[in-house]
Amino acid sequence: MNKSIRILSLLSILIVTFLFYNAINKSEADPKTSTHKTYKIKSLELPNNLNLAGERVPLEISDVRERMDRELLVNTYWQSNGLLLIKRANKYFPILEPLLKKYDLPDDFKYLALAESAFIDETSSAGAAGMWHFMKTTGKEFGLEINKNVDERYNIEKSTKVAAEYLKKSKERFNSWTLAAAAYNAGNYGISKRLKTQEVDSYYDALLPDETERYVFRIIALKEVISNPKKYGFVYEEKDLYTLAKTRTIKVDTAISNITRFAKKFGLTYKEFKIHNAWLRENKLNNKSRKLYEIKIPIK
Repeated sequence: MNKSIRILSLLSILIVTFLFYNAINKSEADPKTSTHKTYKIKSLELPNNLNLAGERVPLEISDVRERMDRELLVNTYWQSNGLLLIKRANKYFPILEPLLKKYDLPDDFKYLALAESAFIDETSSAGAAGMWHFMKTTGKEFGLEINKNVDERYNIEKSTKVAAEYLKKSKERFNSWTLAAAAYNAGNYGISKRLKTQEVDSYYDALLPDETERYVFRIIALKEVISNPKKYGFVYEEKDLYTLAKTRTIKVDTAISNITRFAKKFGLTYKEFKIHNAWLRENKLNNKSRKLYEIKIPIK
């Protein structure tokens, strides 16, 4: 009998607790919506000074304004992705910024690299690879070594130099950094043909393939959000950001028969070594031509 009473008492407590919390949740909900009363999705005000490499976005054109609004909304409210990009930017921008300056490319193009690869070591479905997402043919055309053993698309210094050369040639061709960025996505020939057919000379006046239609706007949206994270609701501390270990450079002009054992000489695991030398694609360096390679060793 006592056992039955205890069970009934427990059930009564559970029922009362459920009703109590249910009442609280209902009181916190907005009666006009199905969401919590504090949950709001705000429309964003587009800043008037949006630009790429100093070239202004003409927001007075309704179509341009709508497309820019789309990318800013997507990159603000896809919160998890946005925060990850902010964290990775802190890791790689300090490497990219002096390289862009060295190769005379506007600083804004670090956001193009971010838009291309998200700073993840993955190959696209089309075969583009590295931070700047070069195709094999383009990389080889600009002098990068690309084979099963070595792929310099993954070498940040060398691939950034090639990206700068490509973009500056496009700038000379179109007299516009904005069109140069679009051409990075669609190719110089593709952009040139579209401009000629449509008899326009501006990215913002041209009808382009869907991906290229969004491409430059996404770069500018990333620039705006990452430059002003708190303005767009991203909250973090300095310790939350990703960093890359400092390295020293050694030069090698011989083959390396086993990278695992080579890395151990410097107190590194294979993984630690490859994080800083992703351009070495196998567990060896053939180097039959005795080419001089620069290898990065993290400073512990």
